[in-house]
Amino acid sequence: MHESAPLITTLALGLGFGLIFGLIAERLRLPALVGYLLAGVFIGPFTPGFLADVDIAKQLAEIGVMLLMFGVGLHFSVDDLMAVRKIALPGAIIQVTIAAMLSTLLALAWGWNAGGAIIFGFALSVASTVVVLRGLEAQRALDSMNGRLAVGWLVVQDLIMVFVLVLLPPLASQLGGEQQSWNDGIWQNLLITVEKMLIFVVLMLVGGRRLIPRLLWLVARTRSRELFTLCVAAAAVSIAYTAARLFSVSFALGAFFAGMVMRESAFSQRATEESLPLREAFSVLFFVSVGMLFDPRILLEDPFQILAMLFLIMLVNPLASAAIVLVFRYPLNTALMLMASLAQIGEFSFILAGLGLNLGLLTMEAQNLILAGALISITFNKLMFFCVPLLQKWILAHPKLARKLERPGDPLAELPMSTEEKFLSGQVVLVGYGKVGQRIARALTEKNIPFVVVEENREIVESLRQRGIAAVGGNAAEPAVLVQAHIARASMLVASASSAVEVQKMIQTARTLNPGIEVIIRGLSEEEADLLAEEHAGRVFLAKEELANSMCAHVLKRFGKARRKSGARH
Repeated sequence: MHESAPLITTLALGLGFGLIFGLIAERLRLPALVGYLLAGVFIGPFTPGFLADVDIAKQLAEIGVMLLMFGVGLHFSVDDLMAVRKIALPGAIIQVTIAAMLSTLLALAWGWNAGGAIIFGFALSVASTVVVLRGLEAQRALDSMNGRLAVGWLVVQDLIMVFVLVLLPPLASQLGGEQQSWNDGIWQNLLITVEKMLIFVVLMLVGGRRLIPRLLWLVARTRSRELFTLCVAAAAVSIAYTAARLFSVSFALGAFFAGMVMRESAFSQRATEESLPLREAFSVLFFVSVGMLFDPRILLEDPFQILAMLFLIMLVNPLASAAIVLVFRYPLNTALMLMASLAQIGEFSFILAGLGLNLGLLTMEAQNLILAGALISITFNKLMFFCVPLLQKWILAHPKLARKLERPGDPLAELPMSTEEKFLSGQVVLVGYGKVGQRIARALTEKNIPFVVVEENREIVESLRQRGIAAVGGNAAEPAVLVQAHIARASMLVASASSAVEVQKMIQTARTLNPGIEVIIRGLSEEEADLLAEEHAGRVFLAKEELANSMCAHVLKRFGKARRKSGARH
């Protein structure tokens, strides 16, 4: 049966054992991704028992790569990247460069060829988007400044890796160490590859941005859910295939641009939701197939190489990213959160390893090392997030060290001396300047009510000050930041919650310095809001309740007008 139906057998084993091992991983409070990788090891050729078809698994993995990158494209937001561009763009480039150089030098010291060492270097420099997003969601930090910075950092990393994927094939022969001059056709091949890529990108950005949204609109008009889902899946796979066949562009890049142009459609949210089950199912198969390629014996045969690799992944790389963030004068908690996020490697590392193997630049042993590094670092990543508050507490317990790390001499950390008196007494302290914060700020401005914005994003603080708006940079959970916003003399604190712990600290500081201040918090769960309201004598409000009350008032007002008009006609 196995021989007559290898595709069905591979699907059944991959999805079935993926479910079992994923469930076990979740029960152990590990990422489900670890379970999927272990499921692949279990049904792979290097362990006894069930055996799936490796060749078919590789093809399923290619589909998984397409849909993974399609999902990345669907979530890619230029606006989100631009909001943190001054730190995410240079920071990620510097971090990837440092990590890639150190990892490459390590591989060269082991006697690897140049091509394999470079691929190894880039594979160890890029974190898993899937793992980071789930880690931030678990910390309820995805919509915070720290979350947005981490996502922007990952986007830049992904773009760098996409560029690496494009350049590797034409450079493969040179990197493999063949005796070929750089003038002997290598530049011509590289130029042709870049030209094809640019033609594809232009076609997608010009024609695709018009054609795909219109196609989605036409299909949506049929009101057929299955046709809409089929349209989304067909666009992802077909564009990726066409890109590879006609433009010599990788499946990953083609699928990424398919998702990016589909995001321009008014139906992008629906496309994301409708394609989610398909993308997640094939992402499971992708990770299972990666696990099938892993030979566990390497853990016993090369322990010192694995330890050296983990030292780079889980210590050097995170510390480099944290140092970069602190140099750019961002808060300590931002540096620590990013450090925990980047202390692992994932799907792009797998893709690079697979490409390196296909190009003959990497050996199976090298690929096994990368897979071992990913499996171990992902397994312990949740522990890194757990250690962040403990490490921050330890640093703050040492004032000298804390003062050195917490943005010394930062002009954005306090209000300018020229700030008008009206912003220093009786003002509203507005924490967070996202969409809701901007709406509140506009309403306060229209009513001539003075306010001070507290925001972690330095670019936003700089922009607000240029517009004459009083703003302080920093995390409002830190007492020094609220002191700089003159919370002691404020009339109200309005904040968007990133976590219940930070809200608790924020309210405690505000009430200590200003016992009578009114507090309004948005973004908490009902349970957390009830707890805070009870602890603080009912002075904490759920913004969604306030919004609901406003909507009800608006409906009743309009309904009353309609009734009066109706009565007038009678």
